[in-house]
Amino acid sequence: MKLAIFSPSNNALTETFIQAHRNIPGMEISFYFCGVEHTQLEGKGFLLDLSLKTRIKKKISNKLAKHKLTATEEAIAESFQTEGVECVLAEYGPSGVDILPIVKALKIPLVVHFHGYDAARYDVIEELGEKYKEMFDYASAIVAVSKVMYQKLLDLGCPKEKLILNTYGPHTDFAKVEAKHVHQHFVGLGRFTDKKAPYYTILAFRDVIEEFPGARLTLAGDGPLLEVCKNLVRYFDMEQFVKFPGPIQREDFIEMLKTCRAYVQHSLTPGSGDMEGTPLSILEAQSAGVPVISTNHAGIPDVVIHDETGLLCDEHDVKTMTEHMKTLLAIKNLAGKMGEKGKIRVREKFSLEKHLSKLAEVINNTDS
Repeated sequence: MKLAIFSPSNNALTETFIQAHRNIPGMEISFYFCGVEHTQLEGKGFLLDLSLKTRIKKKISNKLAKHKLTATEEAIAESFQTEGVECVLAEYGPSGVDILPIVKALKIPLVVHFHGYDAARYDVIEELGEKYKEMFDYASAIVAVSKVMYQKLLDLGCPKEKLILNTYGPHTDFAKVEAKHVHQHFVGLGRFTDKKAPYYTILAFRDVIEEFPGARLTLAGDGPLLEVCKNLVRYFDMEQFVKFPGPIQREDFIEMLKTCRAYVQHSLTPGSGDMEGTPLSILEAQSAGVPVISTNHAGIPDVVIHDETGLLCDEHDVKTMTEHMKTLLAIKNLAGKMGEKGKIRVREKFSLEKHLSKLAEVINNTDS
């Protein structure tokens, strides 16, 4: 099937789950990005520029005028026709809303993949709640990545028969890792944003080094709270214990996972209502055989089983997170036992192959 993936961006570092969708089996994919107003087709450039050139060169008539599309929407529609697009996969709910007039005009099936904030943030729901209902009505399927998100989409009016629960799968490179857990090293990876609360991870670790002065923490990534976190580390004189390498590649993350004690992330729901979907980095760590210390938030408990594959605490409970870090440092072989159980669980329930195969099944069923 000829599938168009419609994404807000083309950022391979921060949206590896979207990049993975390029490999949905049985699909010939055209990748569109940068939203409706500035849409680009990978390998061909800005669609509005291409559309105008085509009109001048071929003097084509506008068959889409009766649908009252904007110039940019017409350019996307014409590109879909040129590429022979048979189905559109919209990444994030707002992208589904943006592309809806176009797929309606062309009578192309639409699958919308929600990822996190798009089903949770109060301002997004207030702005797009009614438009979501129109999108739900037209779409062939709506994909959620956690049980919490599944329920939120039901509450927003998505028909249950259209709603699919399909958690992400980590890249196969992580399953090849044989984690040793030999260092007193905790690793976190992700955007420095409110919902990931990296400052709580730092505060939890601060009390760890009083008892385990050999412990170290690495928080990779960037974002609006990075400088705040650096200042916090500086204020508490922890610079020799905490490192911020910035954005890293998959290979760098894998190297850290080979020897670290655990992966750490204190996800929570901030005042904006924003939430995680199911953090891919947590799945990647578990796939590598590394236990996870995190929170009872969004899709995290779907993946991490407390006291079996990792240790969870409630949101904002910094004290318990500290104790969980100390536990994995103090009890010999506990990290290895939890990590192995997590590795098996991800392989059996959350593989990338399962995730992509399920998406392929959903997209192929839009014809039926």
